[in-house]
Amino acid sequence: MRALLYDPEAPQGLRLGEAPEPVPRDAQALIEVHAASLNFGELAYREERAHPGQVLGWDAAGVVVRPAADGSGPAAGTRVVCFGPPGAWAERRAVDLADLAVVPDAVELGAAATLPGAGVSALQAVRRLGPVLGRRVLITGASGGLGRFAVQLAALAGAYVIAAVGSAQRGEGLRELGADEVVVGLDDVRAPVFGLLDNVGGPLLAEAFSLVEPGGSALSIGKASRRPTSIDFERERLAGGDRRLEPFVVRSPFGPDLDCLVGLLATGRLDPQIGWRGSWERAPEAVAALLGRRVRGKAVLDIKAQG
Repeated sequence: MRALLYDPEAPQGLRLGEAPEPVPRDAQALIEVHAASLNFGELAYREERAHPGQVLGWDAAGVVVRPAADGSGPAAGTRVVCFGPPGAWAERRAVDLADLAVVPDAVELGAAATLPGAGVSALQAVRRLGPVLGRRVLITGASGGLGRFAVQLAALAGAYVIAAVGSAQRGEGLRELGADEVVVGLDDVRAPVFGLLDNVGGPLLAEAFSLVEPGGSALSIGKASRRPTSIDFERERLAGGDRRLEPFVVRSPFGPDLDCLVGLLATGRLDPQIGWRGSWERAPEAVAALLGRRVRGKAVLDIKAQG
């Protein structure tokens, strides 16, 4: 089958080539992939984590072509979205039944493909903060795919959402998604926040953590800055307050969360925020745009021709 393979010598480290057909286990379905989406985390560190010839990609949406051998799960022909280990950027993919959700006809598969990595992570992170109704939540890196989902989900949960971005241009559209404030940097954040969802890392995480109020918490979700974070905990201790800082890790099974997000898409309460879309033959272009901060939201690759 055709697949996007990691190749350090190719443009943006990706080339279309041939890969072995996936062999599903008993509790896995075989999916014909129609669309896939890109995530910063799977691209920024591909040189360190991938090996030449590997099929990358976490997020995919398509149609079941072979149901699970154990007789459970969706039937052949069912439209689904799935989240799993690398292997999504291919014509076919085997996926655990626990990590997929059925996609209704009202939801386009390209839109569904945006949900797994960014949407599920945002959903789990907002939940991890605890009850946010009427509370101030700061989201850094709010212009990216995960950030835009987090803004929407935190707003749906009743939070007062402060979206922090790197430039005014990157912040366009965030108020329409539910942000109460859009700030460039953190100088204009005048009052403490109950929760922090940080997608940037580096010095910005240390600065943002100092804004968390007693009893609040901060989650380090990503490191778009690609810089380490140093925090003066003695200074934070002297500032007082019982505040939590933890590295966030998305947890499986993913199927129930995907089902929740698909439902929000179907009823118009969630916007997939597709900022780039094209054929997977243009994958290097999409990767360059995403890593170059030229995509507001998600980048989607069409793997099976539409129409």
